Amino acid sequence: MPVTAKLSRKFYEKFGDDVANELVDWFNMVDATYRSDLRELNELNFARFDAKLEQRLAQLETRLTKRLFGFWVAQAATTAALVLESLSSCSSKTTRRGS
Repeated sequence: MPVTAKLSRKFYEKFGDDVANELVDWFNMVDATYRSDLRELNELNFARFDAKLEQRLAQLETRLTKRLFGFWVAQAATTAALVLESLSSCSSKTTRRGS
């Protein structure tokens, strides 16, 4: 939303309409340039932020995947050990009863 610069009536009376209008136009042109530069800078900074965020999320996902895989392996090994222990204890009980 552009803001149009205005000067006081005294300024117009002292320097004339042509000079005052030229100064107002110059102020508006500078304002538009700064707004454009600021918009471009904000877009560049947002792009950098977005790229860093994506990179960090990818790193986090990789770390979580490694940890979850380790957890799943440990759980599977524990479950397998418990099942084998149960089977061997059941097997030894039936062998003793049969003797």
